[in-house]
Parts: sequence; C-alpha cells; structure tokens
Amino acid sequence: MKEIFSRQKHYLSCDIDGHDDITLGITTRHNGLSLYPEKAFNMARYIDDEPDNITQHQEILAKEIDFKREDWVFPIQTHENHVKEVRSSDKGTNIRELTNELHGIDGLFTYEPDLLLTMCFADCVPIYLYDVNESYVGLCHAGWRGTHSQIIKEMIAQYKGDISQLRIVIGPSTSNSYEINNDIYLKFKTLPINSELYIEQRGHDRYGIDLKLANELLAIHYGIDPKHIIKSQHCTASETDLFFSYREEKGNTGRMLAFIGRK
Repeated sequence: MKEIFSRQKHYLSCDIDGHDDITLGITTRHNGLSLYPEKAFNMARYIDDEPDNITQHQEILAKEIDFKREDWVFPIQTHENHVKEVRSSDKGTNIRELTNELHGIDGLFTYEPDLLLTMCFADCVPIYLYDVNESYVGLCHAGWRGTHSQIIKEMIAQYKGDISQLRIVIGPSTSNSYEINNDIYLKFKTLPINSELYIEQRGHDRYGIDLKLANELLAIHYGIDPKHIIKSQHCTASETDLFFSYREEKGNTGRMLAFIGRK
C-alpha cells in the first residue's frame, strides 16, 4: 500500500486531494536544537528540554507550513477521551508556555479557519478529521487508553454535520509491536469490534495490539465509510531513525507534533 505521508525537512505532510486549504502533518525527530536526544526536533515543553529550543522549533515549523504559531492551539493531554471545540479566541493556548487551559483534553475540533490544532506524540495514534464541504477539522490522541475509551467515538459524536462528509486520516504511530498484558487485553474485549482482527497472542500474558487498526475499526463501527479512511504505514517504534518512540527509547526521548488546520 502506498504511503500517504511525504517527507519534508522537519515534518511529514499528507496532501488531501482537492483540499489545498488543509495543512496536515507530523514533525520528525532530526535537524533540531534539543539534546533530548542529540540534535532532536523536540516539540514538547513538558519534558526535560530548554524552553527556547521548543520556541525555535515552533518558529521553524511555522515558516515551513505557513501557519504562524500565534494561530496554534495545544491542549494538555492526559490519555483520556475528553473532546473540546476551540475557536479563534483559543489561539495561542499553551504555545509560548504551558497553562491550566485545555487541561485533560485529548481531542480538539474547530469550524473556524486559520486555526492550527496541535498535539504531541511519541507512539500513540494521531487521528486527523476533516469535512469535505465545511470548515471543520479535528485532531485526537489515541494511545491504548484513548483507544479503549473510544475517543474516536467522541470525536464523531460531536461532529455537527453529515457524517458522510467526514474524512479520517490515521497518522504514523506504533504498529502491532505495541504489547499489552492480559488485564488490558480483557478491557479491549469489551469494545464493539472484533478483537481478533487487531490483537494477537504472543505468549503467556503478552499480546500484540494494532492501535491504528483498532481505531479504524471503531470509526467504521460508528458510521464512517471505510473508503473515507486512509492510514499511514509508518511505525514509530521500528523507525526511530525518523520518529521518537517512547516505548523503544524507554521514555528518554522527545515528542513529535501532529497538526491540522484550514486556511
């Protein structure tokens, strides 16, 4: 299957046919100023890094994608399923410094143009949403907790338009190399999708789970046409030459920034 993201200097972009107004992508790990690890293009203020490094990285990305950082918005993610609509008045939230605003939010959406939704990732699944006719864009963060609590269901439920107009892009994240134990496996068995399609047993108390596929199946279950979902083949855990991987690097690594906005 052809990869849907193409490489730029500091990020991967996904071009949406017929929608030149949409900016959609995720940063990569190299050509940066951070020592976490060396020469890393870290985009997270909440890890052990110099704040000015993140500021400079934001400015570099802003120029490359033509979306000034004053128009960005960033939530404080907590691996839950809380979703929030944001507006122009939210521009700049948590960009220059972290605050208590948008705390506990792992899904953002807006119907306003010139607003860039952003979130940090290092193995979890970035899920991008957009509407073919309106100004709607959305972005959510789905690790195993967000997937199990069905954050994609919340995103779809809060969309105000015709669901047939909704499109989904599933971005680079860990593949089924992501392992869970039996307790977590039993949690996923409660979801309204066939666990045998995205979970495989690997030994006693060890299972491999494909979170990208799980979210794809959930989106289909909640009404998205399978033809309206596209999925990256990139695996963060096996491509640490390109991405940060929290699990492979045992937490000692930076974070990518996923983003979507509409001009």
